[in-house]
Amino acid sequence: RDPQGSSHPSTPQTQSGCCSAVGPLSRRSNPYQANLLRDGVRRYLQLPADQTVLILHAKVAQKSYGNEKRFFCPPPCVYLSGPGWKLKQEQDLGEAGFRVWGYMGLDSMGSSLMETQKLSFEEQPDSKGFGCAKALYISDADKRKHFRLVLKLFFSNGQEIGTFHSKLIKVISKPSQKKQSLKNTDLCISSGSKVSLFNRLRSQTVSTRYLSVEGGAFIASARQWAAFTLHLADERYNRSEFPLREGYIRYGSVVQLICTATGVTLPPLIIRKVSKQYAMLDVDEPISQLHKCAFQFQGSDRMYLCLSTEKVIQFQASPCPKEANRELLNDGSCWTIIGTEMVEYTFSESLACAREPVSPVPLIAALQLTGGGDVAMLEVQGEHFHAHLKVWFGDVEAETMYRSPKSLVCVVPDVSAFGSDWRWLRYPITVPLLLIRDDGLIYSSSFTFTYTPEQSLLPGQPVPSDVPQDSDKLLDSIHQEFTRTNFHLFMQS
Repeated sequence: RDPQGSSHPSTPQTQSGCCSAVGPLSRRSNPYQANLLRDGVRRYLQLPADQTVLILHAKVAQKSYGNEKRFFCPPPCVYLSGPGWKLKQEQDLGEAGFRVWGYMGLDSMGSSLMETQKLSFEEQPDSKGFGCAKALYISDADKRKHFRLVLKLFFSNGQEIGTFHSKLIKVISKPSQKKQSLKNTDLCISSGSKVSLFNRLRSQTVSTRYLSVEGGAFIASARQWAAFTLHLADERYNRSEFPLREGYIRYGSVVQLICTATGVTLPPLIIRKVSKQYAMLDVDEPISQLHKCAFQFQGSDRMYLCLSTEKVIQFQASPCPKEANRELLNDGSCWTIIGTEMVEYTFSESLACAREPVSPVPLIAALQLTGGGDVAMLEVQGEHFHAHLKVWFGDVEAETMYRSPKSLVCVVPDVSAFGSDWRWLRYPITVPLLLIRDDGLIYSSSFTFTYTPEQSLLPGQPVPSDVPQDSDKLLDSIHQEFTRTNFHLFMQS
């Protein structure tokens, strides 16, 4: 679809700071280095040597009081993935030198030695590095309502990789016991959001098990937790029973749990409120963070999702003769539900000639197209932008203007920059959008830009096999018509 254009970009701000050997100033005066960089970007696009840092954490954290330490549950996890880590090992550090370690703590005023934890990374069967901060908590001396986690990563030779932040985490004193109002939306859980489920026997931290997926099967893990997308499975069925407003999930809803990493799905489940080890069959209020809940298999005879040590099984609840609206569960069928967040930072040092940290890693959130033809401008919206970034359309650098940490504006390159056959382009060309720092550090994104030819110019005609010598005027008019309205955005994530 064509996005509606915003107002024209503001006057470019002056860029400050010196440029490195492959920076934009030297590239303008040195075509050889410009071509060298473009060749490097082409190689990267053919075989991306990315390094990805993925941070998984809960949306809320329960405050600690006095001398107690309520460790964040589930604990914040970090995954390192991508072939670039291995490439870095081979190029710079050698087999013995390649180790990644780091520190995770709370940002700004909440940070202290006690609240910072060292992370070491172990390699998993899928070649991902995994680290977990199990001993983080927020004390009652910290009066903030929200905070972020800060992750600092280093190679074992002391070289700093960078600093990475989590999403915002809300501080709560304890799980809400009163009926939730849909006005208090940051505590309610909506359809399509991500959650984690854990089971804790007799309130003992060491007995905590997290619902996870391993080898395509659901397991209860003491080490790792998975994020699940929680969907309303059959809204029409539910609405006839319990009206669902604004997509927030209520008890009694039929839901599906889909693992975000593997796509493995459980059968449709009815989510029930748990009170004193009883499943409440007549409760239809909205579900809140850190509530106790149970998952009944839809259409079954009182069968519930249950853990038995590390296995996930089905448990048959016992009916209550005196109260038909309750069913007695066992400990393994009572789960705590909490919303989760995920933030992913991707970069590639395969072309970088500097030893500077990779942070701040820019994150693209949206694209906005303005104008068309020779004056098409693209605004890249997101966060962590700075004046030493250039937008690239595939292997073509765009003239880029820095507006703010949340906005870059660039001139859309003419389609002719992508090859000599542009005049006879009959099919859309889609190119990936990259951000490249002055020193050659590449930040990939999940966004692409598509050039679409004007299909009405030569309807039903085949691509010409030869071009008459007197056709320059015709080709130029086709090109003008083509560039006037041919910029379409397709955003993929």
